[in-house]
Amino acid sequence: MNSVQTRSAERALSGGTWLIVCGAMLYSILTVTPLMAAHTAEAWDWTAPILPLVVDAAVVIVVKLDDVLARLGGQGGRWPVVLRWMTGLMTLALNTADSALKKDLVGVAVHSVAPLLLIVTAETSLAYRRAIARAVAALEAEQRAERERREQAARERAAQARAEAREEREHTAMLAREQREHEAALAREQAERAERAAREERAARERAEQAERAERERREREREQREHERLARERQARERAEAERRERAEQAERERREREERAARERAALLNRGPAAGKLPEDEARRIVAAAFASDMSVRSAAELCGWSVGWVSARYAEHREPGGRGAELAIASQ
Repeated sequence: MNSVQTRSAERALSGGTWLIVCGAMLYSILTVTPLMAAHTAEAWDWTAPILPLVVDAAVVIVVKLDDVLARLGGQGGRWPVVLRWMTGLMTLALNTADSALKKDLVGVAVHSVAPLLLIVTAETSLAYRRAIARAVAALEAEQRAERERREQAARERAAQARAEAREEREHTAMLAREQREHEAALAREQAERAERAAREERAARERAEQAERAERERREREREQREHERLARERQARERAEAERRERAEQAERERREREERAARERAALLNRGPAAGKLPEDEARRIVAAAFASDMSVRSAAELCGWSVGWVSARYAEHREPGGRGAELAIASQ
């Protein structure tokens, strides 16, 4: 188990312990407060929660200090044990007293669950923490020993590397001496090899230059071909875009003409109905007035067609003449 797993186990233990402690404290306060209120003078009923709070505060102190001492690997002596058991037994007695006085054995058993769980949890968590502390100390000791072994091995490897480097230097010095001894004999060979290498290098350079020229020409041809293809694609794209634009414009023009023709037919249908026999509904009258206004018909003729008064028709004509086309919008909305 590594340090991360150990810390995770400690967090789980601490969280579970505090959860049980808080639950037992809350349960103890709710259980003991009515008992204290029943055995306290009526004027001092408000002091009933103080005793369970004091006892539970002692429990919190014991659990927290045991946690700290267990982490530090210390021992608190006999008094922490006495305080821990005394607070646990007090909590047990206070929680079961009311049921015991009523001779309710089931109540005694039920109310003893939380205190007993608190006592056992405090002892068990302390044992767990001490065991974890011992395990962590052993793990750290093992890690220190392993680190010391690695450092010792590193020192041994360094010493071995120094010895090998010394041997290598001695071997290099011996080779240098041999090289100097054969230097005169190898001079001509080196000169000949240098001349031959120069000729080969010149020939290789010329071949490389020829290959590079050929590669440049090939890349240039490919680039020109790609450029030509790109221009052709762009030209085709522009032609397609222009065709699509023309088609959209023609479609919009056709739709506009169709709307105008439909509106003209609707106006003609409204205006050819003849004088109204009576007062038409307002929506239908508004459509007839809008058609009459668009056809430049007089107010009186429009009034005869819709059956409404000349004043009302004049007001609708005034709306159609408003700036911004509000009257036309109203006519369209009424249609």
